[in-house]
Amino acid sequence: MSNWLLPESLADILPAEARRIEELRRYLLDLYRTYGFELVAPPLVEYLESLQAISGTTLNLRTNKLVDQLSGRTMGVRADITPQAARIDAHLLNREGVTRLCYCGTVLHARPAGLLSDRELIQIGAEIFGYAGVEADIEIIQLALASVERAGVKHARLDLNLPAIGQALIQHDSALVPFASDIFNLLSAKDTPGIRELAQIAPDCRTESIQYLLALTGLYGEAEETIARARKSLPELPQIVEALNSLENLYSALVGQDITIDLADMGGSYGYHTGVVFSVYAPDWHDALVRGGRYDGVGAMYGRSRPATGFSLDLRKLSGGLPPPKAARAIRAPWSKDASLTARVEQLREAGEIVIQMLPDQPHTLDEFVIDRELVLQAGEWQLKAISA
Repeated sequence: MSNWLLPESLADILPAEARRIEELRRYLLDLYRTYGFELVAPPLVEYLESLQAISGTTLNLRTNKLVDQLSGRTMGVRADITPQAARIDAHLLNREGVTRLCYCGTVLHARPAGLLSDRELIQIGAEIFGYAGVEADIEIIQLALASVERAGVKHARLDLNLPAIGQALIQHDSALVPFASDIFNLLSAKDTPGIRELAQIAPDCRTESIQYLLALTGLYGEAEETIARARKSLPELPQIVEALNSLENLYSALVGQDITIDLADMGGSYGYHTGVVFSVYAPDWHDALVRGGRYDGVGAMYGRSRPATGFSLDLRKLSGGLPPPKAARAIRAPWSKDASLTARVEQLREAGEIVIQMLPDQPHTLDEFVIDRELVLQAGEWQLKAISA
C-alpha cells in the first residue's frame, strides 16, 4: 500500500478550500456572537460513558473507540459536539435561565452517514439551553437560515416536522411499540412496502394503525396544505392535535421563508430529538445542509435536565457546494536583507495586504493568489507598482 493513501472516506483539504472553510468558520462564529452566543471548545476525546450518555441513538454507533493509556479506560472520539455542549451547560456552567452556546470543531464518524458523506466533519453549531417555549425554536431556525444565506447559499428551503406525531401513532397501538425504532426508519425512508409488512411482523397490531402510518408517508409538501391534509387523515389524538398546532404556530412565525413539512421524517441525524426538528436544503447539495431541533432533557445524563434546542452543519459540505473561491490579490517582493524593504513589507501586511517575498532562484506556483502588484526600488524608496496582464 502506498504511504500517501488515506483511509476510506477521509480526505485532505487543499489550500483554496481550506481558506474558504476558515473564512466561513470565522464569519459564522462572528454572526452567532451578534446573537449573544458564547463560544465553547470541548475536547476531541472523552471517556466513552460521557460521549454515549444518550443511549439508544445512532450517535453511539458512529463513535470511534480507543483505550486511554493513562487510565486504562475506554475513550471515544466525538461524533457530534451537541451532547458536549449540553454537558458544559449542565455540569460546568450550571447557570439559571437561558444560556446560548456555539462551537466549531472536528468530529469523526466510525462509518460515513451516506454514500457521498465524509467520515471527518468540521461541525459548527449553536444551542439554546434553559427555555422551553417556541420562541427559542424560532430564534434557532432563524439563525440557521441566516447562516446559509450569509454563506452565499441561494434558494434555501426549510423543512419542518414534529416526530411526536409518528410516536403518538405507535404508542396508540401497543403491538407496535417494540418495533418503534424500525418503524421510525421505515417512515423516514417512506418505505410503504416495509410498513405493510408490519402486519405480519406484529400480527396483533390494528389494521387502522398500519393505514395511519401509510398515510403519514404521504403527508409532505407545502406547510399549510400538508397540515390541513394531516388533520383530515390522522386520528384526533391529543398529542397529534397539539403537534399540528405547534407546527402551525411555528411556520406562521417564519414569514417570508420557503417552508415545507414532512411528517414522516422522524428527525435528526442522531435520533436524540424530543420536539420539533428541522432541516435546511438547497439546490446544489444532495443532502440537508443543516439539521437541528429540540432535545429537552439531554442534560439530565450529566446531572441537570434542561430544555434545549439547536442546530449544526458541516463546513466542508457547505463549502463544497459553493462556487469556486476567487484567488486573492497579492504583492510580490524580492528577497533582501534591506531594512527599508523589511519595514515596507511589514507596513503593507499590517494594512491587510498579502505580500509574498520570492525566495532566491526558486520557481513559485501560487494557485491561490493572483500577483498583480510588486515592490520595486526606485529613487531609494520601495514603491508599489502594478503588474500588467
